[in-house]
Amino acid sequence: MRKGRSGARRPNPSPLVGEVAPQGSEGGRGLQKRSRSERVLADATQEVGATPPSPTLPHKGGEGKVEGAAGGAPPDHVLLGEFGRAHGLKGEVRLKSFTADPQAIAAYGPLLAGARMLTLSSVRPAPGGQPDFLIAQVQGVTTREAAEALNRVQLHIPRDKLPPPDEEDEFLLADLIGLAVVNAAGEPLGTIVGVPNYGSGDLLDIAPRPGGPTALLPFTKAFVPVVDIAGRRLVIDPPADLFEPAKAKPDHPEDAA
Repeated sequence: MRKGRSGARRPNPSPLVGEVAPQGSEGGRGLQKRSRSERVLADATQEVGATPPSPTLPHKGGEGKVEGAAGGAPPDHVLLGEFGRAHGLKGEVRLKSFTADPQAIAAYGPLLAGARMLTLSSVRPAPGGQPDFLIAQVQGVTTREAAEALNRVQLHIPRDKLPPPDEEDEFLLADLIGLAVVNAAGEPLGTIVGVPNYGSGDLLDIAPRPGGPTALLPFTKAFVPVVDIAGRRLVIDPPADLFEPAKAKPDHPEDAA
């Protein structure tokens, strides 16, 4: 999946707002990348050499997760998805997809799941309307008990299966997590701990250096003018109140006077 910085700037970033990426601009295939001008674009090559279908609309960021859960992968692998609870009685299982086109995850062929390889034989949207949640059928999994054993298991693909970024401003999600965050003067501000997307664009989830609650910043060129993957840092131009706690709304209008 790729992350993209768009050019517009919002004065008050919040968990529910971000920059809307231009549609139809990816021209990519399907994995976990971020760019500051587009959003999640997944670029992974199938085991058999074909490429997953291009996404019709870039999306999301639960992709902020690069590690955790059962079935950790070697450092040269990139996270594509994570199984949830079993669905029904015939071996289907819920799956959170971290690809640009969520259903394209099934086109990547065998995926690493801990110490074994698993292949998704089919996927469909899960009930609830969240596009990155799917109902998946895994080859060889035919019972509810077998599906339950997959809960929290992650699916990874080797990094060397990914083609280079299509554009200069595209980045692997896994390369963004853990980057140091500094201001224009080089002063350390925090660390990237996630890249969520709540439907309007990718956000950087930043853990402040002194500790305390994380803050969300739109992943746009205005707020993030420099992405230095080799140097393991981002330079941001944040609003002054980025790390300030949210103010409680007054119970009565006269209290705000």
